[in-house]
Amino acid sequence: MLDALVSIPNAVVVEYLKMALEVFILTVVIYKTLYYLRSARGASVLAGITILLLVLTWLSKQLRLDVINWLLTGIWGTLGAAMVIIFQPELRRAFAQLGSFSFFQGKRRREVITEIVTAATNMARRKCGALMVIERRIGMQNLIDDSVRLDIKVNAMVLESIFFPNSPLHDGAVIIRDDRIVAARAILPLTRSQSISIRLGTRHRASLGISEETDAVTVVISEETGAISVACRGVLHRDLSPDELANYLEKLIILEQDDSDLAETVQMLEEQAGHQGSSGDGNKEEK
Repeated sequence: MLDALVSIPNAVVVEYLKMALEVFILTVVIYKTLYYLRSARGASVLAGITILLLVLTWLSKQLRLDVINWLLTGIWGTLGAAMVIIFQPELRRAFAQLGSFSFFQGKRRREVITEIVTAATNMARRKCGALMVIERRIGMQNLIDDSVRLDIKVNAMVLESIFFPNSPLHDGAVIIRDDRIVAARAILPLTRSQSISIRLGTRHRASLGISEETDAVTVVISEETGAISVACRGVLHRDLSPDELANYLEKLIILEQDDSDLAETVQMLEEQAGHQGSSGDGNKEEK
């Protein structure tokens, strides 16, 4: 009898845990689905169809239009198949990414960083001005919609060709999402900071402006000096070497250090460089 009484509360707890788990799983799936489809071209089509069906369903019930109501019932049943057709490209890309997410995400990000560093190094050598924005958690779909839409895998030669002088797309910024170049000739908001040096041009001000409004990482190459700079969270660090640029991008993109801003990352990397320099000097003296 006592065992039976003890088992009842345990069964209730298990049921509540199962309900909580189901709600959590459904929430995550729905959120991730809506987040992924937020920029899909078929999203507006699906929204329009859904609104039209809801209005017609409400009118048919209010006016007792039995034939239309019967037809709408059948249409609601086929809406799932319609979604598969409308979002076929997005679903195919999502399943492809899902299959490689766990194992290859870090590898893909490192490949993107390698391509960006290679392009930045070559453009800095030629003093070719450039502005590259790497999107992180905060989306920039409104800027992408007002830019020249692209869908190209990140490649150093492509980036260099975009920013080649007199190229139709060299003005403005390139926006990179995951491992794709999704927009070119993007017009970014300028920083409102009054403390910025007057020697910095529009590219640097735009890189600071977008980094103040989002968590994006921007890479800037000066057209006058060829210097490479990185901006994130409203902090600009200038005159980076290719190795320093790779270190910054790895800290900010791969490790996603959101708990520390770029200023702290700058200080940490400079301290590491100082320690390595001291160690190197000591080895030289010993030799």
